[in-house]
Parts: sequence; structure tokens; C-alpha cells
Amino acid sequence: MNNIINALNWRYATKSFDPAKKLSDEQLNTILESMRLSASSYGLQPWKFVVVSNPETRTALRAAAWDQTQVTDASAFVVLSVRTDVDAAYVDAYMKSIADARGMDISALSGFADMIKGTISRRTAEQVIDWSSRQVYIALGTALTTAAQLEVDACPMEGFDEAKFDEILGLKEKNLASRVCLALGFRSAEDTSASYKKVRFAKDEVVVTM
Repeated sequence: MNNIINALNWRYATKSFDPAKKLSDEQLNTILESMRLSASSYGLQPWKFVVVSNPETRTALRAAAWDQTQVTDASAFVVLSVRTDVDAAYVDAYMKSIADARGMDISALSGFADMIKGTISRRTAEQVIDWSSRQVYIALGTALTTAAQLEVDACPMEGFDEAKFDEILGLKEKNLASRVCLALGFRSAEDTSASYKKVRFAKDEVVVTM
């Protein structure tokens, strides 16, 4: 258990990455797999994780992220995107995937499907996207924890122009919208932030026992 706490104490939002140090395929795939396995409301997984490898594309994204160096200098750059097409048809497709994976008749899932569809129908399209967007942040937290345990540096990033990111990556046409980014790699020796003492409120200030 101490390994988890030590890893979380070790991690910080890396401000400067060493562009010469690269993640192994195994490290990157482990982090992506942890995101795929992340929790989400009803297990709906209303997301896609866009791994941007093309240098020219990353340069364009950096310009749309107010020239933050992490976009281009990190070994890997992932744009966590929300699906904008979570509707009854999407729920039906999800039910089919459950039935196929568990070898069961899809009719046995009708009650579960109706419950989810009811939740969606009571919300506007914007509210469904907002609800789905919150699930994306669960996957982000999972990725940060996994990266820390692998001693891979990471920086979650909200400081970017979502509309420009969506345009550059062609996300709208894919029924997606960017929500948050994750830069992954290894800290630069010149990143003074690495030496800062971690500051968190005391446990009795954030944990309430009733």
C-alpha cells in the first residue's frame, strides 16, 4: 500500500519534459489500457482517447494551447475526448457488447437498457454531454495514478482552445469533442517544479467521517 502513496507523492504536474527521453511501447500501452478499463457511469465509456503522434499536428496543437511546451516536448500526447453521440442507439450498441462478452441473451439486459435510456431522455443534449464529460475525468485520474506507479511523468492540461483542437483533429466529424489533455514522458533536469514540496490540505480538512 505504501507503494501507491509513495508514487502519488512522487508525481507532480510536469512543466518541462525532456524531448530526448521516450516512453516504451509497454509503458504507453499500459497507461492507455488503464484508461480503457477506467470506471464510468453505467459503464458507458463515453469517450475516445486520441493519441497524437504526428509532429506537425502537435505543433499546431501547441499553438492552440498558448504555446505550452508540453504539447510537443512530451514523449506522448493524448487528447481525452467526450463522445457527443450518447443516445438510445449508443446504449443499444453497449448492451450488445455486454451480451456478446458475457454470452447472454440481450433481452436479459432490457431493464438495464431502459434505465439508462430513461436517464438520457430526461436530460438535454447539452446535459448529456456534460454528464459524459465528467466520466472523461475519471479516466484522466486513472491514467495519472497508473503513470505515477510506472514512474512516468505526466501533466494534465485544460489550458487550450477546445474549438481549435477539435478543428485540427477533425473531432466534430467523429462525434467527439476535446475535454482535457495528458502529456506523458520524463521530466527535464531543468524543471524546477520537480523539487517543489507537494502541498495538500491535511487529511482532517478533506476527509469527513459521519
